[in-house]
Amino acid sequence: MNGGMSDMSDQMRIPCVIMRAGTSKGIFIKENDLPKDQALRDKTILAIFGSPDVRQIDGLAGADPLTSKLAIIGPSTRDDADVDYTFGQVSIDGTVIDYSGNCGNISSGVGPFAIDESMVRAEEGVTMVRIHNTNTGKILRAEVEVRDGKAVVSGNCKIDGVPGTSAPILMDFASTAGAATGKLLPTGNVVDVIETSKGAIEASMVDVANPCIFVRASDVGMKGTETPSEINGNKALLELLEELRAKGAVMMGKCKTEEEARTKSPAFPMICFVTAPADYTDFTTGNTIKADEVDFVARLMFMQVLHKTYAGTATACTGAAAKIPGTIVNQVIPDIEHKTRIRIGHPAGVLPVVADVKDGHVEKAAFERTARRIMEGYVYVETSKIYGKQP
Repeated sequence: MNGGMSDMSDQMRIPCVIMRAGTSKGIFIKENDLPKDQALRDKTILAIFGSPDVRQIDGLAGADPLTSKLAIIGPSTRDDADVDYTFGQVSIDGTVIDYSGNCGNISSGVGPFAIDESMVRAEEGVTMVRIHNTNTGKILRAEVEVRDGKAVVSGNCKIDGVPGTSAPILMDFASTAGAATGKLLPTGNVVDVIETSKGAIEASMVDVANPCIFVRASDVGMKGTETPSEINGNKALLELLEELRAKGAVMMGKCKTEEEARTKSPAFPMICFVTAPADYTDFTTGNTIKADEVDFVARLMFMQVLHKTYAGTATACTGAAAKIPGTIVNQVIPDIEHKTRIRIGHPAGVLPVVADVKDGHVEKAAFERTARRIMEGYVYVETSKIYGKQP
């Protein structure tokens, strides 16, 4: 898309692209097409998304945490990257835009976007796009199939949670260890104890791509194979998981207080409960996923509700956690020392991740995603929502 913000009396016209990236959907905007002032920029973004409103009816977002995501793409500010990318998790019924972490699914759309917008030189066959994620200060690498100078869409890669197949995009997050806290194991321990209102619960805190907190499903009173409706309808469970998340955020140094974790960093760290391989039902199809199809079963919380599939950054973090001896994830996977390809059983299917950790160094944390440009054009926002009432 070319051209920046354009005034049309009481509305402004802003170029944007809507992309399905992985199992999420986001609004992609070039950095130069948003106000430079942070406060004005955030007001503009909220207006674009239609927040705050539980339906986001007056904006582009879809009233779901997985479709209320933002990618801001600009020229690289680093010599070792091709583009800068800032992720924002936009609140649905609030005015907070959480810039404290990244989204692996949305990240998979950055390479194709940058290629199609001529922000990087396209190489026929496969183009490697080096992405500087400004949220974490880390470099992501995306391998994107290219034909005739544009990102390829059609292909045979199938990811559970997305209909059909598309061209694969290989995302490697190996260089993002310690992205948020400075350390692969933020507390220095493979297992910590979090004191909660329900008693002491063991947890593993790992920081790759985005920091995650892992607990056993049985320790929070769950089987680990529940559907989204079973989890989201369990108020006591949601309160306990948020308590664990907030306390863990403080322990790992991500936030200073539990209140800060709840109000200013609602998306990160993420919390996940895991269990050993088991049969369960894919809530999207009703089909049974067999225990021998997965290496373990996981349920990931995102923005205080269950992620309907599995977040991309959490995939990288979970893969790394699986390869660190003694973590909660490592404990539930049979014969893990002989595996580098690890199959995560999530609510809508199975997600493989290739991970390897040696001597505390993450050598691989990669997974395949797909992405597709759905719409490009202009979004109109009322100037009064940004600058106040105009005379």
